[in-house]
Amino acid sequence: MGEASYILGIKIYRDRSRRMLGLTQSSYIEKVLKRFKMEHSKREVLPMRDGIKLSKKQSPKTDEELKRMSNILYASAVGSIQYVVQCTKPDVAYALSITSRYQAYAEEAH
Repeated sequence: MGEASYILGIKIYRDRSRRMLGLTQSSYIEKVLKRFKMEHSKREVLPMRDGIKLSKKQSPKTDEELKRMSNILYASAVGSIQYVVQCTKPDVAYALSITSRYQAYAEEAH
């Protein structure tokens, strides 16, 4: 059978010369970005920039805003990211916990 290179969609990489073993979900993350039409979004080195303020005040207030946001699968996006956090990216956990607070009344800022 040989060495495993993927398990449950997680790529296993190994560099014997550097004595390094790691896991990555980059292909899953790319699929998630495409699914939510975010493949051209700006990538950050840090999971959440300092100074970002999210609040319920940013939630939709008018019927038009509520209707527009009802077409955005915010909870599905948060759930997809949660899988990544649990498997390979615990550094994103704080940012996910902040954004997941707004699942019921999400706005674009969230």
